[in-house]
Amino acid sequence: MKLLVTGGLGFIGSNLIRYLLNKHDDVQVTNLDNLSIGSNPANLGDVELDKRYRFVKGDVTNTKLVKKLMNEVDTVVNLAAETHVDRSISNPQPFFKSNTFGAFNLLEVARKASVDVFLHVGTDETYGASLQAKAFDESDRLDPSNPYSASKAAADMFVVAYHKTYGLKTIITRCTNNFGPYQFPEKFIPKTIIRALLNLKIPLYGSGKQIRDWIYVTDHCEAIDLALRKGSPGETYNISAGNMLENARMAEQILTLLGKSRKMIESVEDRPGHDMEYSLDSSKIRHNLGWRPKHSLEEALKQTVDWYIKNERWWKPLATERTLHPVPWKLKW
Repeated sequence: MKLLVTGGLGFIGSNLIRYLLNKHDDVQVTNLDNLSIGSNPANLGDVELDKRYRFVKGDVTNTKLVKKLMNEVDTVVNLAAETHVDRSISNPQPFFKSNTFGAFNLLEVARKASVDVFLHVGTDETYGASLQAKAFDESDRLDPSNPYSASKAAADMFVVAYHKTYGLKTIITRCTNNFGPYQFPEKFIPKTIIRALLNLKIPLYGSGKQIRDWIYVTDHCEAIDLALRKGSPGETYNISAGNMLENARMAEQILTLLGKSRKMIESVEDRPGHDMEYSLDSSKIRHNLGWRPKHSLEEALKQTVDWYIKNERWWKPLATERTLHPVPWKLKW
């Protein structure tokens, strides 16, 4: 399998590339990444010498470059995206350009190339907030609440349309909140770990009672791999581990693992359009493709905390005032 992975120097992308290279001998990966916020060459420093891997610096909106690369592969996994809700509130335009137009450009090139599978990695946030503890399934309508999720929902619609209109063999995956090694410090779990290690207050939006379903990134990568190899064209697969937890409780668990006081937690102004709960029903991928998460929340969270403790050299250059700011959506990015 010859893959073009876009956004492969980001958190999920780098973990996916490492997972694929470690699991499959027959995989060749071209990683297209524009080195924007969240991308980090150090994420894949350990695979740079692997002859099955190559990195190309470039943007998914660059049609000429995308055409060249896509003609050399048979499979596309689109992970290229601006991902942080807070930044999308401050400046939505880059999110539309990367997440929506970028996906459109990839699809337009793919339909003219000899691509066997085009897998687009979406997000649970496109469904909007869960109401009355309802877990969304793949048939539920999309109802995004912020510019980030709106840009991702628009991309999903283009993916669906390109399958129906042009017969492009597309697959969409939508996953819940990921965590694990190499996650950019602006995200909730690494920010909490790093601020605690630096003896800074741990900011929680509003009441801290927002509920998220957490999944270890390696389990997500395994699900993507399975969808690539066994998924049906035109289908969408939700991916979730069922680890429903309030943000405040997650922060407390991290502080406990670090031997820090819960008094470090402080409430800060809530962000606009903040959904209280996300929840996905992943029965389809479990029943149809046989996927199951292999890591418990407790085990995976401990591994993640230990990784950040041991890898200060990785996160310290990234842990700036901007990435660790208590209310980042108020910053001008």
